[in-house]
Amino acid sequence: MIPFNRTCREVAAILVAREDRDLGLADRLALRIHMAMCDACPKFERQMLTMRNGLRQWRNYTTPDDSGQK
Repeated sequence: MIPFNRTCREVAAILVAREDRDLGLADRLALRIHMAMCDACPKFERQMLTMRNGLRQWRNYTTPDDSGQK
C-alpha cells in the first residue's frame, strides 16, 4: 500500500516539484488529502502562486520609456 500521509515539509517539497514536473498519482492523492486536512499548506500554495504570477508579470513588464531597444 502506498502511504498517503505526508508531513507539511513533504507537501511543500511536492508543491515546489509540481512547478517543474507532472506529479504521479501517489503524490497527487497525498497532496489532495493533506491539503484537505491542513491549514498552513494551502496558504503556502497561495503564496507560491502569488510569487509565480508576480514574477511572470515582472518579466513581461515594460516601462513607457521602453521603445523596444535592448
